[in-house]
Amino acid sequence: MLVSTAIEVKGLRKSYGPVVAVDGIGLSVAEGEVFALLGPNGAGKTTTVEILEGFRGADGGSATVLGLDPGMGGRKLRQRIGIVLQSAGLDRYLTVAETIDLFGGYYPSPLPVDEVIELVGLTEKRAARVNTLSGGQQRRLEVGVALAGDPSLLFLDEPTTGFDPGARRRAWEVVRNLASIGKTIFLTTHYMEEAQALAGRVAIIARGRILAEGPPASLGGRDLDEAVIRFRAPGVNDLPHPAEAKVSVRDGLVEIRTPDPTRLLHDITGWALARGEVLDGLEVVRPTLEDVYLRLTGDETQEPGA
Repeated sequence: MLVSTAIEVKGLRKSYGPVVAVDGIGLSVAEGEVFALLGPNGAGKTTTVEILEGFRGADGGSATVLGLDPGMGGRKLRQRIGIVLQSAGLDRYLTVAETIDLFGGYYPSPLPVDEVIELVGLTEKRAARVNTLSGGQQRRLEVGVALAGDPSLLFLDEPTTGFDPGARRRAWEVVRNLASIGKTIFLTTHYMEEAQALAGRVAIIARGRILAEGPPASLGGRDLDEAVIRFRAPGVNDLPHPAEAKVSVRDGLVEIRTPDPTRLLHDITGWALARGEVLDGLEVVRPTLEDVYLRLTGDETQEPGA
Protein backbone atom coordinates (compact mmCIF):
# COMPACT_ATOMS: atom_id res chain seq x y z
CA MET A 1 0.00 0.00 0.00
CA LEU A 2 1.42 3.37 -1.06
CA VAL A 3 1.63 5.87 1.79
CA SER A 4 1.65 9.56 0.89
CA THR A 5 3.86 12.11 2.59
CA ALA A 6 2.20 14.79 4.71
CA ILE A 7 5.39 16.74 5.54
CA GLU A 8 8.71 16.76 3.70
CA VAL A 9 11.65 18.88 4.89
CA LYS A 10 15.05 19.04 3.17
CA GLY A 11 18.04 21.14 4.23
CA LEU A 12 15.86 23.61 6.14
CA ARG A 13 17.73 26.61 7.55
CA LYS A 14 16.75 29.64 9.62
CA SER A 15 18.91 32.21 11.43
CA TYR A 16 18.21 35.22 13.58
CA GLY A 17 21.18 37.46 12.96
CA PRO A 18 24.27 35.49 14.02
CA VAL A 19 22.19 32.83 15.80
CA VAL A 20 21.46 29.70 13.76
CA ALA A 21 18.10 28.33 14.95
CA VAL A 22 17.60 25.62 12.31
CA ASP A 23 20.73 24.23 10.71
CA GLY A 24 19.95 22.25 7.56
CA ILE A 25 17.51 19.72 8.98
CA GLY A 26 15.58 17.11 7.07
CA LEU A 27 12.59 15.01 8.07
CA SER A 28 9.59 13.28 6.57
CA VAL A 29 6.15 12.56 8.07
CA ALA A 30 3.75 10.13 6.42
CA GLU A 31 0.01 10.73 6.18
CA GLY A 32 -1.78 9.19 9.15
CA GLU A 33 1.38 9.12 11.28
CA VAL A 34 1.88 10.50 14.78
CA PHE A 35 5.32 12.13 14.73
CA ALA A 36 7.00 13.74 17.76
CA LEU A 37 9.75 16.36 17.70
CA LEU A 38 11.75 16.41 20.94
CA GLY A 39 14.41 18.82 22.08
CA PRO A 40 15.54 21.11 24.89
CA ASN A 41 14.36 24.72 25.13
CA GLY A 42 15.70 26.74 22.22
CA ALA A 43 16.72 23.69 20.22
CA GLY A 44 14.87 24.84 17.08
CA LYS A 45 11.51 23.10 17.63
CA THR A 46 9.35 26.22 17.62
CA THR A 47 11.07 27.76 14.59
CA THR A 48 10.71 24.50 12.65
CA VAL A 49 7.02 24.19 13.47
CA GLU A 50 6.31 27.85 12.68
CA ILE A 51 7.91 27.40 9.26
CA LEU A 52 5.76 24.31 8.63
CA GLU A 53 2.64 26.17 9.74
CA GLY A 54 3.42 29.04 7.36
CA PHE A 55 3.96 31.65 10.05
CA ARG A 56 7.69 32.09 9.46
CA GLY A 57 9.83 32.01 6.34
CA ALA A 58 12.93 29.85 5.93
CA ASP A 59 16.34 31.14 4.87
CA GLY A 60 17.19 28.05 2.89
CA GLY A 61 16.19 24.50 2.06
CA SER A 62 12.65 23.41 1.31
CA ALA A 63 9.49 22.33 3.12
CA THR A 64 6.22 20.97 1.79
CA VAL A 65 3.09 20.44 3.89
CA LEU A 66 0.29 18.42 2.30
CA GLY A 67 2.01 19.00 -1.03
CA LEU A 68 2.13 22.78 -0.62
CA ASP A 69 4.86 25.29 0.19
CA PRO A 70 3.74 26.46 3.68
CA GLY A 71 4.97 29.98 2.96
CA MET A 72 2.81 30.21 -0.16
CA GLY A 73 -0.06 27.87 0.69
CA GLY A 74 -2.37 30.58 2.00
CA ARG A 75 -6.02 29.72 2.53
CA LYS A 76 -5.72 26.44 0.66
CA LEU A 77 -3.27 25.15 3.27
CA ARG A 78 -5.00 26.77 6.26
CA GLN A 79 -8.20 24.90 5.45
CA ARG A 80 -6.37 21.59 5.73
CA ILE A 81 -4.37 22.02 8.93
CA GLY A 82 -5.28 22.50 12.57
CA ILE A 83 -3.00 24.17 15.11
CA VAL A 84 -3.04 23.81 18.90
CA LEU A 85 -0.72 26.39 20.45
CA GLN A 86 0.68 26.26 23.97
CA SER A 87 -2.06 28.69 24.98
CA ALA A 88 -5.14 29.96 23.19
CA GLY A 89 -7.64 32.69 23.90
CA LEU A 90 -11.20 31.36 23.87
CA ASP A 91 -14.31 33.29 24.79
CA ARG A 92 -14.85 32.32 28.42
CA TYR A 93 -18.63 32.79 28.28
CA LEU A 94 -19.44 30.62 25.28
CA THR A 95 -20.40 26.99 25.83
CA VAL A 96 -18.31 24.11 24.51
CA ALA A 97 -20.77 23.52 21.66
CA GLU A 98 -20.96 27.21 20.79
CA THR A 99 -17.18 27.47 20.69
CA ILE A 100 -16.80 24.54 18.30
CA ASP A 101 -19.65 25.84 16.14
CA LEU A 102 -18.11 29.32 15.99
CA PHE A 103 -14.72 28.11 14.75
CA GLY A 104 -16.23 25.53 12.43
CA GLY A 105 -18.05 28.37 10.66
CA TYR A 106 -14.73 29.63 9.31
CA TYR A 107 -14.27 26.50 7.17
CA PRO A 108 -16.10 25.29 4.04
CA SER A 109 -16.67 21.72 5.27
CA PRO A 110 -16.55 21.60 9.07
CA LEU A 111 -17.05 18.47 11.11
CA PRO A 112 -20.39 18.16 12.90
CA VAL A 113 -20.16 19.84 16.30
CA ASP A 114 -21.19 16.77 18.28
CA GLU A 115 -18.66 14.60 16.44
CA VAL A 116 -15.86 16.98 17.44
CA ILE A 117 -17.07 17.11 21.03
CA GLU A 118 -17.11 13.32 21.21
CA LEU A 119 -13.64 13.02 19.68
CA VAL A 120 -12.14 15.26 22.37
CA GLY A 121 -14.06 13.62 25.20
CA LEU A 122 -16.27 16.56 26.22
CA THR A 123 -19.74 15.13 25.56
CA GLU A 124 -20.82 15.61 29.17
CA LYS A 125 -19.58 19.23 29.03
CA ARG A 126 -21.37 20.12 25.80
CA ALA A 127 -23.45 22.87 27.41
CA ALA A 128 -20.83 24.01 29.94
CA ARG A 129 -19.27 27.45 29.60
CA VAL A 130 -15.55 27.68 28.95
CA ASN A 131 -14.88 29.44 32.26
CA THR A 132 -16.27 26.44 34.18
CA LEU A 133 -13.94 23.90 32.57
CA SER A 134 -10.83 22.51 34.24
CA GLY A 135 -7.43 23.20 32.69
CA GLY A 136 -7.35 19.79 31.07
CA GLN A 137 -10.88 20.19 29.69
CA GLN A 138 -10.01 23.60 28.25
CA ARG A 139 -6.99 22.05 26.56
CA ARG A 140 -9.20 19.37 25.01
CA LEU A 141 -11.55 22.11 23.82
CA GLU A 142 -8.59 23.84 22.17
CA VAL A 143 -7.92 20.58 20.30
CA GLY A 144 -11.59 20.55 19.36
CA VAL A 145 -11.29 24.07 17.95
CA ALA A 146 -8.35 22.93 15.82
CA LEU A 147 -10.45 19.98 14.60
CA ALA A 148 -13.53 22.02 13.76
CA GLY A 149 -12.55 22.46 10.11
CA ASP A 150 -11.81 18.73 9.64
CA PRO A 151 -8.06 19.17 9.02
CA SER A 152 -5.90 16.47 7.51
CA LEU A 153 -2.90 17.50 9.63
CA LEU A 154 -2.85 18.64 13.25
CA PHE A 155 0.04 20.46 14.94
CA LEU A 156 0.10 19.96 18.73
CA ASP A 157 2.57 22.20 20.56
CA GLU A 158 3.30 20.93 24.08
CA PRO A 159 -0.34 19.81 24.48
CA THR A 160 -0.13 18.56 28.08
CA THR A 161 2.24 21.02 29.76
CA GLY A 162 1.14 21.58 33.35
CA PHE A 163 -1.29 18.66 33.39
CA ASP A 164 -1.60 16.28 36.31
CA PRO A 165 -1.05 12.59 35.42
CA GLY A 166 -4.77 11.85 35.08
CA ALA A 167 -5.44 14.80 32.78
CA ARG A 168 -2.37 13.89 30.71
CA ARG A 169 -3.62 10.33 30.18
CA ARG A 170 -7.06 11.61 29.12
CA ALA A 171 -5.37 13.95 26.64
CA TRP A 172 -3.43 11.00 25.25
CA GLU A 173 -6.72 9.22 24.58
CA VAL A 174 -7.83 12.22 22.52
CA VAL A 175 -4.67 11.97 20.41
CA ARG A 176 -5.21 8.23 19.95
CA ASN A 177 -8.80 8.91 18.86
CA LEU A 178 -7.53 11.32 16.23
CA ALA A 179 -4.92 8.87 14.99
CA SER A 180 -7.57 6.14 14.75
CA ILE A 181 -9.57 8.20 12.23
CA GLY A 182 -6.52 8.83 10.07
CA LYS A 183 -5.39 12.30 11.14
CA THR A 184 -1.70 13.11 10.77
CA ILE A 185 -0.32 14.55 14.01
CA PHE A 186 2.89 16.54 14.44
CA LEU A 187 3.60 16.72 18.15
CA THR A 188 6.19 18.70 20.09
CA THR A 189 6.65 17.71 23.72
CA HIS A 190 9.10 17.74 26.62
CA TYR A 191 7.65 14.52 28.05
CA MET A 192 9.54 11.41 26.97
CA GLU A 193 6.74 9.16 28.25
CA GLU A 194 4.29 11.08 26.06
CA ALA A 195 6.37 10.59 22.93
CA GLN A 196 6.83 6.91 23.80
CA ALA A 197 3.08 6.42 24.30
CA LEU A 198 1.82 8.28 21.25
CA ALA A 199 4.36 8.57 18.45
CA GLY A 200 5.19 6.02 15.82
CA ARG A 201 8.41 7.91 15.13
CA VAL A 202 10.31 10.63 16.95
CA ALA A 203 13.14 13.00 16.08
CA ILE A 204 15.48 14.63 18.59
CA ILE A 205 16.68 18.13 17.75
CA ALA A 206 19.38 20.17 19.52
CA ARG A 207 21.28 23.26 18.38
CA GLY A 208 19.16 23.33 15.26
CA ARG A 209 20.17 19.86 14.06
CA ILE A 210 18.39 16.51 14.04
CA LEU A 211 20.49 14.16 16.17
CA ALA A 212 18.42 10.99 15.79
CA GLU A 213 15.18 9.90 14.17
CA GLY A 214 13.20 6.66 14.28
CA PRO A 215 10.71 4.58 16.30
CA PRO A 216 10.89 5.29 20.06
CA ALA A 217 11.82 1.68 20.83
CA SER A 218 14.96 1.74 18.68
CA LEU A 219 15.94 5.42 18.65
CA GLY A 220 19.66 5.96 18.93
CA GLY A 221 20.29 2.20 19.02
CA ARG A 222 18.28 1.93 22.22
CA ASP A 223 17.09 -1.60 21.37
CA LEU A 224 20.71 -2.74 20.87
CA ASP A 225 22.18 -1.22 24.03
CA GLU A 226 23.18 -3.39 26.94
CA ALA A 227 20.32 -4.59 29.14
CA VAL A 228 20.50 -4.33 32.92
CA ILE A 229 19.37 -7.27 35.06
CA ARG A 230 18.66 -5.99 38.56
CA PHE A 231 17.67 -7.83 41.77
CA ARG A 232 18.41 -8.23 45.47
CA ALA A 233 20.00 -11.40 46.87
CA PRO A 234 21.71 -12.18 50.21
CA GLY A 235 24.84 -13.71 48.69
CA VAL A 236 26.22 -13.64 45.16
CA ASN A 237 29.75 -15.01 45.48
CA ASP A 238 29.05 -17.85 43.08
CA LEU A 239 26.63 -15.97 40.83
CA PRO A 240 26.96 -17.30 37.25
CA HIS A 241 27.76 -14.72 34.58
CA PRO A 242 29.83 -14.57 31.40
CA ALA A 243 33.14 -12.73 31.44
CA GLU A 244 31.84 -9.89 29.26
CA ALA A 245 28.99 -9.08 31.66
CA LYS A 246 29.54 -6.13 34.02
CA VAL A 247 28.51 -6.92 37.60
CA SER A 248 28.10 -4.45 40.45
CA VAL A 249 26.82 -5.10 43.97
CA ARG A 250 25.89 -2.32 46.37
CA ASP A 251 23.95 -2.70 49.61
CA GLY A 252 22.60 -6.03 48.43
CA LEU A 253 21.41 -4.69 45.07
CA VAL A 254 22.92 -6.58 42.15
CA GLU A 255 23.14 -5.03 38.68
CA ILE A 256 24.45 -6.96 35.71
CA ARG A 257 24.91 -5.31 32.31
CA THR A 258 24.83 -7.70 29.38
CA PRO A 259 24.14 -7.72 25.64
CA ASP A 260 22.41 -11.14 26.00
CA PRO A 261 19.85 -10.85 28.83
CA THR A 262 17.78 -13.88 27.81
CA ARG A 263 20.51 -16.46 28.30
CA LEU A 264 21.92 -14.82 31.42
CA LEU A 265 18.48 -14.48 33.02
CA HIS A 266 17.96 -18.22 32.50
CA ASP A 267 21.27 -18.97 34.23
CA ILE A 268 20.58 -16.61 37.13
CA THR A 269 17.05 -17.87 37.84
CA GLY A 270 18.32 -21.47 37.66
CA TRP A 271 21.05 -20.55 40.15
CA ALA A 272 18.49 -18.99 42.52
CA LEU A 273 16.13 -21.97 42.30
CA ALA A 274 18.95 -24.40 43.04
CA ARG A 275 19.78 -22.38 46.19
CA GLY A 276 16.15 -21.95 47.19
CA GLU A 277 16.47 -18.17 47.10
CA VAL A 278 14.07 -15.46 45.95
CA LEU A 279 15.45 -12.67 43.76
CA ASP A 280 13.56 -9.68 45.16
CA GLY A 281 12.75 -6.91 42.70
CA LEU A 282 13.97 -8.88 39.70
CA GLU A 283 13.73 -6.78 36.53
CA VAL A 284 15.32 -6.46 33.12
CA VAL A 285 15.55 -2.97 31.65
CA ARG A 286 17.12 -1.28 28.65
CA PRO A 287 17.94 2.43 28.37
CA THR A 288 14.77 4.52 28.36
CA LEU A 289 13.89 7.06 25.70
CA GLU A 290 14.86 9.71 28.25
CA ASP A 291 18.29 8.08 28.68
CA VAL A 292 18.83 8.27 24.91
CA TYR A 293 17.57 11.85 24.80
CA LEU A 294 19.96 12.99 27.55
CA ARG A 295 22.88 11.16 25.98
CA LEU A 296 22.28 12.76 22.59
CA THR A 297 21.53 16.29 23.78
CA GLY A 298 24.08 16.33 26.60
CA ASP A 299 21.31 17.25 29.07
CA GLU A 300 21.15 20.75 27.60
CA THR A 301 18.57 23.05 29.16
CA GLN A 302 19.12 26.22 27.21
CA GLU A 303 20.09 26.75 23.59
CA PRO A 304 20.71 29.82 21.44
CA GLY A 305 18.00 29.11 18.85
CA ALA A 306 14.23 29.16 19.25
